[in-house]
Amino acid sequence: MKLLTRVAGPVLELDLDAVAHNTRTIAAATSADLMAVVKADGYGTDGTALARTALANGARSVGVTSVAEALELRAAGITAPVLSWLNSPLTEFGPAVAAGVEIAVPSPAHLLAVPRGARVHLHLDTGMARDGCPRADWSLLCGEAAHAERSGRIEVIGVMSHLACADRPADPVNELQRRRFDEGLRIARLAGLRPRTVHLAATAGTLANPADHHDLVRVGAGLLGIDPLGGAALRPAVTFRAPLSGVRKVPAGTPVGYGHAWTAPRDTVLGLVPVGYADGVPRGTPGQVGLGDRRCPVVGRVSMDQTVVDLGPEPRPGLLVGEPVTFFGEGGPSLADWARWSGRLEAELLVGLGPRVDRSTR
Repeated sequence: MKLLTRVAGPVLELDLDAVAHNTRTIAAATSADLMAVVKADGYGTDGTALARTALANGARSVGVTSVAEALELRAAGITAPVLSWLNSPLTEFGPAVAAGVEIAVPSPAHLLAVPRGARVHLHLDTGMARDGCPRADWSLLCGEAAHAERSGRIEVIGVMSHLACADRPADPVNELQRRRFDEGLRIARLAGLRPRTVHLAATAGTLANPADHHDLVRVGAGLLGIDPLGGAALRPAVTFRAPLSGVRKVPAGTPVGYGHAWTAPRDTVLGLVPVGYADGVPRGTPGQVGLGDRRCPVVGRVSMDQTVVDLGPEPRPGLLVGEPVTFFGEGGPSLADWARWSGRLEAELLVGLGPRVDRSTR
């Protein structure tokens, strides 16, 4: 196992070899095209590097939420198809359409907002009550989209939706949403639309059921090794480290941190790590970190800028300030471990890492 000898500050490292492996693994498991979802700057990593690596290893297109994200990818030289699917109808769509960005349309207001020449994916809400056209308005949207297409103003190239419970394959909600999606496709075709790209599955749906793959699957978290079902041969692609900034011996009975929530049960050695909840370390979580070949518990309350760990009464000989403390990833607990300890999603933890944490790739 390769470990850094010193680190100057907190860093989130993206392992592009692992991303490449995960992309190839997922692409090989489906006959559908693979879209690499790199929203939120690649789940808080490096969206451009994530997109480039995925495209070089089997992804055919890229997905983001806002048109701002899409235009950043174009500015970085990404020429593959890009879909943006979460925008206000007040968005200025012109620059994105001029750059060849495809736009998701969840309402008649969005349809009116996109300029001539737009290539759109109609977005149907099949049971999440968030983005997507309500089923009651779907016939109207399809009819207006068909009229706009016949007039030459737009081209409807896709129809999309999203599964609410794909991480629970046996949940009856999945079958209900599939039926609603099929009905939505029937309505779209009756309106005269012939979308060539039909897509429903994100990471969980892609790993759970090939019947949900249709023409395209949208995978983001899976590229980073996040597997909601736990059965795929994916590799963790992210490591979060910070330097050990201080070491002190304390006697039994020494309280630590705000509220004295933890008291040393024995003589021990404490380590200070200069990251806290402002950097994304969950407050009130009984987590662990990796230091060399040891696991050390987090003790006391995580502060805004500081985390204290118990190195034990006999720390490793030669322990030095500046050595890397691994919160998750290579040399430490897994991101899934921290998600379990904190009761949060793995993706939630990643995107919650703050701006003081440097990003790097290897």
